[in-house]
Amino acid sequence: MLPSLRTERLLFEPYVPSDEEAFMALFQDPRVSAWMGDGPVSEEDDRALFGRIFTKVYAQELFAVWAVRRDGVLVGHAEIKPSEDVGGHEIVYALAPAAWGSGLGTEVAEALVGYGFGTLGLAAVHATVAEPNTASLKLLGRIGFEHVRDITEDDGSTTRVLTRRP
Repeated sequence: MLPSLRTERLLFEPYVPSDEEAFMALFQDPRVSAWMGDGPVSEEDDRALFGRIFTKVYAQELFAVWAVRRDGVLVGHAEIKPSEDVGGHEIVYALAPAAWGSGLGTEVAEALVGYGFGTLGLAAVHATVAEPNTASLKLLGRIGFEHVRDITEDDGSTTRVLTRRP
């Protein structure tokens, strides 16, 4: 059973089926999806992804995935999962643009790192960030992540691999 997490302003809890439309609004926002995975995908693909959270991730207890709420409203998505790309556990998070610039990204990232080191007992936590995503690179740098290497993607773009140790 996935535990809920609390920060000063946020509650991380497992998704519930009624979160689907808020999840869709977050993942279909081009300002958010530009930095997620391989970029924007179809509504159909995002709905399938939401379904897999229940049928695969939660059902098989594969890794931690949370809805991030502020004052009861879904404002983001957070996860920490094993990743072959980084050779360890990677944090993944997204916030709705209305929440940008308010320090919530730092709260989300710190909560994920704390879960990784504390609950999971990891020796390192990783993140992958598209090179042009300077806001995320700065945020992660401020909280102790260090650039360790680059991945050249199939389309020629660069993804930065960052690592934080306890």
